[in-house]
Amino acid sequence: MKSGELVLSRRQMVKALAGLAAALSTTAIIPASFAETAATGTAFSFDILTGQMKALAGKPYQAYTTPLPTPLQNISYDAYRLIQPREDRSVKLGQGMGYVAEPFHMGWLFKEPVEMFEVIEGAAHQVSFTSADFNYHDPAVANAMSGITIPGVAGFRLDCPMNEPNVMAELVAFLGASYFRALGRGNAYGASARGAVLNSWLAQPEEFPRFSAFYLEPADFPNAVTVYASLEGPSVTGAFRFVFDPARPDRQDTQVDVTARFFFRADVAEMGIAPLTSMYLYSDANRSQFDDYRPQVHDSDGLLMDGGTGEMAWRALNNPPSLGNSYFAQNNPKAFGLMQRARQFIDYQDDGARYDLRPSILVEPQGAWGEGSVRLIEVPAKLEADDNIVAFWVPKTPFKAGDTAEFKYRLRWGDLLPDPKAPIGYVADTRTGQGGVSGVANKATLRKFVIDFAGGALAALDADEVDAVASIAGHGGKVTYSAVSKIAETGVMRLAIDAEIDTKDPVELRAYLVGGGRQLTETWLYQWRAA
Repeated sequence: MKSGELVLSRRQMVKALAGLAAALSTTAIIPASFAETAATGTAFSFDILTGQMKALAGKPYQAYTTPLPTPLQNISYDAYRLIQPREDRSVKLGQGMGYVAEPFHMGWLFKEPVEMFEVIEGAAHQVSFTSADFNYHDPAVANAMSGITIPGVAGFRLDCPMNEPNVMAELVAFLGASYFRALGRGNAYGASARGAVLNSWLAQPEEFPRFSAFYLEPADFPNAVTVYASLEGPSVTGAFRFVFDPARPDRQDTQVDVTARFFFRADVAEMGIAPLTSMYLYSDANRSQFDDYRPQVHDSDGLLMDGGTGEMAWRALNNPPSLGNSYFAQNNPKAFGLMQRARQFIDYQDDGARYDLRPSILVEPQGAWGEGSVRLIEVPAKLEADDNIVAFWVPKTPFKAGDTAEFKYRLRWGDLLPDPKAPIGYVADTRTGQGGVSGVANKATLRKFVIDFAGGALAALDADEVDAVASIAGHGGKVTYSAVSKIAETGVMRLAIDAEIDTKDPVELRAYLVGGGRQLTETWLYQWRAA
């Protein structure tokens, strides 16, 4: 599979999960019973799983090639979403108000089975699902599946009473390759995470290693629940441990502590650690490119980076006319993530997609990750069905065959709004347009960039107490004008920049506000590409 082939299919996957969420939603806590579970188990621990994946890395990769049963080979999305797990055949993880695991059926985009195990007192017991564990609401599919043995399941989701007592809600879903998504309280489906990214949008084909088996350790809500996973791919194997700590009444975000151990079968040109995938179609920065009644359409609007140097950087996302590819060099990063800062319904005016409820995802590395870069990939997109944004950590030294590596990090899923009491201000909005003075003809090469800053010390300051630092890197671009004003109606501090850009090559813009001898805001970053 080439890199570009995943863009549409991944978004289809998101749509599938969104539809399935509505179809599979549980309105109250139910007495879920076990699916068929092996009476005897095998010894299991994270170290045992690690040893197995290390041993597997020393053997040739064997792709799954068994075709699906005929009724599932060409099933449509509409028919697929009508396949629902039976509530009485779900797997209850815990003795009280715990977690419930519900499987996703194979078919449509999902043609490789995963194994599922329940870990009880240090032993892994395989959980098997059959066609009897599902309801087939499409009559044609129901008839075709009669007497058919399914080779496994495509993935699963975990539900728990996270949003309100006695009402089950989705916490996380694992479905397709190494993709997974979690939710904070009150959030809706949006950006995704992956276990690993290999050679994304490079000259060679991208690899998509997959989670081939999951091990679920029982817990009672609100205690954290642990999921282990095995990762298999042509160039790498891996052992993962995910500790999911759901949102609480005093904390809107869900936190996931991840330990990822990798074992390399082959040399890898570029390995992406803690990868995130999202969609950005348009916002105030590029609204004019789309004929749509909605003011904005995106799952994320910026890449937030804390390189551990004291500077916070906000890279406003773009939907470029050609592939955007940015590397931000760092040493032992403190945090990075794809954020959704526009959080009001009025920002989108979409009562179906509810982009205002899509979660931000922040990666917080644990321990020293060393030298490397946060890489941001922006793929041109015409439809909101295209996941066109990817961000991940790239270690400085590429991995070679026989190498091993371990990375620990925390994922935070939720609104993750800027702290209004933080010492520095944040980027609240980015707009672009024709540069120069309104009402007169201006040079076509003159562009205007308007950045609104809020928070920090800005509320107590007047515009004449604040200065701007603005620059352009790249041949053919220069800042010709900048000015700071305070908008009385909103209280934001607005920086307007005019830039002469006479080149087809990308240019990098950088700006922030200063006052009283210190930097007052995040550093705003933006890449401009002429159409």
